[in-house]
Amino acid sequence: YALTMTPLRIHQLPTAIAAIALLTTLSVDPSSAFAPGANNKSPIQSLPTRSQTANTIFTTSTSLNALGVFVRKAKEADVRKYCQDGPPESVLSLLQKIKDSSDKDDEVELPTELQTLLTKRKGTITIIAEYKRKLEGSGFITDVLDPVLLSPVFREFGAAAVAVLADERTGGCTYDDIVAVVEEQDEALGDVPGPLPVISSDLIVDEIQIAQAADSGAKAVTVTYGVVGEEKVQQFIKDAASLGLEVIVNVGTAEEAQGAVNAGASIISVTGVDGSDNKFAVIESLSIPEGRNVCTIANILAKDNKALEEVEEAWMCRDAGFNCVWVSDALYKAGNDPVEHPGAIISTMKAKSSVKYASPKARSGKGEGAREYLGDILM
Repeated sequence: YALTMTPLRIHQLPTAIAAIALLTTLSVDPSSAFAPGANNKSPIQSLPTRSQTANTIFTTSTSLNALGVFVRKAKEADVRKYCQDGPPESVLSLLQKIKDSSDKDDEVELPTELQTLLTKRKGTITIIAEYKRKLEGSGFITDVLDPVLLSPVFREFGAAAVAVLADERTGGCTYDDIVAVVEEQDEALGDVPGPLPVISSDLIVDEIQIAQAADSGAKAVTVTYGVVGEEKVQQFIKDAASLGLEVIVNVGTAEEAQGAVNAGASIISVTGVDGSDNKFAVIESLSIPEGRNVCTIANILAKDNKALEEVEEAWMCRDAGFNCVWVSDALYKAGNDPVEHPGAIISTMKAKSSVKYASPKARSGKGEGAREYLGDILM
């Protein structure tokens, strides 16, 4: 899962695959599928056994890469344990609502509030700020401030939405952190700026996670195309819509992007792809049906330095035509530096600057762009 939001370097992949495989082996009982306990009146259908899951994965029309199979199995094990522990009645009620909706053939009207919020006029960019409690291999800091402290910073410095990496293994967060951010944002009702929508950034493999996100107050969820395939993407979009949630589909290739659009996605995020040109190549040839709008997001990968190249990449993605950028680890590289704190990074990414005339690396106050960088971002 770390590869979908904050990708590891290529040389780390074998280690990551081995670790996930070992984790899956230890956490999933291969002899039996999950069944709710006797005292659990959950409407949840039994998840498949490992062998059944493997058969499903390798016979689907959309082939998943080997790493996708491993992370999917690991996440299914997490979901299985959550179900065995007994989800709250509020989650089960929402799950039942999803199932009731899926039994009907009626078309579900897709919500568009987040899509509209992220899509501004040409030449501008919106920002999704992702909250996580820990950074893997950042080389700079390892701990992040509590969500109630950073949530208002995201809002006050101009983010359009807040995402919470709701996966304890990869980001140190749980759905409780989503609740905390939602509650903090709600405190801004009636203020300017007002509350930001919160996105559950989890690896969705089962509809109960969508119910869990809705119960936590999230307005959207992320679904990774390369892990679940086109058919599941289509189903999860419908499931989420039945609860009033939007879906951001993570894609890594042009084929996945087109598959996501074909499945009904209205928001797609290019993840795991480095460089603005390579990101744009994923969406450049999209065929979008007449009458439909698709919001495109570029996921900005953190660099192994403090040069703030991520800001320049955000500007280039804006100039290439992306509607929004998703920024995560890059927000925290400098900790609480008075100049390069998370809010300053967000504000700078939104600035109407160009790499032709400005550079966020001009920190000394000398050179083009330094005045805007050191002045405007702190206003």
